[in-house]
Amino acid sequence: MHVYLPIADIPVNLLLMLALGGIVGFLSGMFGVGGGFLMTPMLIFAGVPSAVAVATGANPLIASSITGTIAQYRRKNVDVKLGLYLLAGGAAGALLGVQIVSLLRRAGQFDLAVSLLYVVFMSVVGGIMFIESLRAITSQQGSKPQSARRREQRGWVHALPFRTRFKASKLYISALPPIGLGILVGLLSGVMGVGGGFVMVPILIYVLRVPTSLAIGTSLFQVIFVSAITTVLQAVWNHTVDIALAAMLMVGGVLGAQAGAAAGQRLRAEQLRLLLAILVLGVGLRLLADLFVPAGIYSLSRGAS
Repeated sequence: MHVYLPIADIPVNLLLMLALGGIVGFLSGMFGVGGGFLMTPMLIFAGVPSAVAVATGANPLIASSITGTIAQYRRKNVDVKLGLYLLAGGAAGALLGVQIVSLLRRAGQFDLAVSLLYVVFMSVVGGIMFIESLRAITSQQGSKPQSARRREQRGWVHALPFRTRFKASKLYISALPPIGLGILVGLLSGVMGVGGGFVMVPILIYVLRVPTSLAIGTSLFQVIFVSAITTVLQAVWNHTVDIALAAMLMVGGVLGAQAGAAAGQRLRAEQLRLLLAILVLGVGLRLLADLFVPAGIYSLSRGAS
């Protein structure tokens, strides 16, 4: 059964889109990530135009982030003040990202730019995750005392001006790093269609020294609004948000996330990170291959013969 997507201007298989949403939802539930950085490349692989994939791929994140934030808020794992600073930067970054998308589309270079960004981004993130997870698996003993010492250290963040107190996170730091981090995540959301949680959470934990539980809850809190702002800006500015596609992905994602969460409980955290790193590297390699292997190579051969 095929469904016509009015914005993408292509027919797509309904079951395929539901399955795609379910696969990404399953991976999100298993690995504890938003899944936007996997959704956009998979939509591109399925034939959806890059601009529509970027603008629509982040929509399912809104629903999952809302439910996640409610659960984290009930456990008092959301620093609302810190989230608002992140949101202020995220809104500015999203606006900048949407404008960059508009400029690249007018220049006819958006498809190439998105593919290159994903190849670089997923190679770096996947490589770091792969090395870190292997190190954690092979040397699990003696890691706890190291992390405890690191948390007591004071870095360059504590020396910046405009310091403010975040009571929930028990921090007294400059407001500039959270705003800057928000700008980065908003920019990624606008240009690449990702929620940015897999970038934000490590920075909150290792750079700003936010407790892990609060970092996860606060990241989910800001993803709701940054994804919503990005969606509105993409719809108004670039007219690339396909509601029909978003609805199919959301239905599949909700079902897949439940199964993924149950499956993820059977593996250790280090094993989950290693599997996710392999998946991220695999998607990056597929995008890299698409850049260098001509799509019409077989038709050219037939024409030549």
